[in-house]
Amino acid sequence: MSKGTLYVYSGASGVGKGTVMKILLEKDKNLRLSVSATTRQPREGEIDGVHYYFVSDKEFDKMIEEDGFLEHAEYCSHKYGTPKKPVFDMLDKGIDVILEIDIKGFLQVKEKYPECVTIFLMPPSMDELKRRLKKRGTESNEVISQRLKQAEFELPHQKYFDYCVLNDDSDRAAEEILSIISNKK
Repeated sequence: MSKGTLYVYSGASGVGKGTVMKILLEKDKNLRLSVSATTRQPREGEIDGVHYYFVSDKEFDKMIEEDGFLEHAEYCSHKYGTPKKPVFDMLDKGIDVILEIDIKGFLQVKEKYPECVTIFLMPPSMDELKRRLKKRGTESNEVISQRLKQAEFELPHQKYFDYCVLNDDSDRAAEEILSIISNKK
């Protein structure tokens, strides 16, 4: 049995990562989305082990000490990380795994697992990214401004990725990523 491939998928907030990911997972039954660990409390409807592994600060810190993460970071007073064991277990079974992570996580994974395949999802423009963030209707103008400032930091990092995919249309972007995945097999 051949080993699965690890894909790292990133892009600015509002670029459409979640929408494209949903299409990818529907169309490629051998692709699994990695489940992250977090110290934040579950939101309504979230299931432990499905949406996140919900752990205490103490458990999270122990996992760091034991080198149990591919990557980890703190965001808005909560810790997030990608546990190694479930990812490597799936890869060993020949299952392809995709991590949806930020730039800082990408840099950590690339250092620890340089053979991963990296894909950066690009917005058509900053104006379109701003429009998408406002259209969501889930964040204040202040949060949208913070996300756009973060995008200005993240977008130049595209040069460090193996592939950059323009998300001008979610279905087309997903097809392009599926083509990348099928060419890696």
